[in-house]
Amino acid sequence: MSKQHSTPFDDIGTAGDPLIPDGFRAVKVGGRFIQQSGPLYGKWTGERLLLGFRVEERHTNPLQMCHGGMLATFADMLMPCAVMYQPDMARRFLPTISLQIDYMGAAPLGSWVQGQADVLRTTRNMLFCQGLVTADGEPALRVSGIFKMGPLIEHGDARDPLGLK
Repeated sequence: MSKQHSTPFDDIGTAGDPLIPDGFRAVKVGGRFIQQSGPLYGKWTGERLLLGFRVEERHTNPLQMCHGGMLATFADMLMPCAVMYQPDMARRFLPTISLQIDYMGAAPLGSWVQGQADVLRTTRNMLFCQGLVTADGEPALRVSGIFKMGPLIEHGDARDPLGLK
């Protein structure tokens, strides 16, 4: 993201179709747990991956707000998925070492939750990321994570693993 005249939320919270915003497609990522939690949707902007989901009743707490556990699960998928689209990164399994979440706002039933993430630093064994998540365009989460550089997935050279380009 360019640092000229931009805010951290420039690429997130896009308006669109009442169910799924324009340009987003269903993606298959992760194992059975994520499939049960989803569906997740992705969009490639040409520069970054955007990931999102619509808050359904099964995602909510008794106040009809998206449960913090669902938002944490989304954040834990957002950052490794964003890494898969970095041009200089091999595709690897990235187990979570640390996940930090600042809950900044609610995501009510029916809202569109969307996030973007950036790689801050890589070492031989670890990867450091941060991300921002909105609910209907309003800040909902600020997240950061540390991930272990795991084994390559297939040959590690898939440049469009979610089929969005």
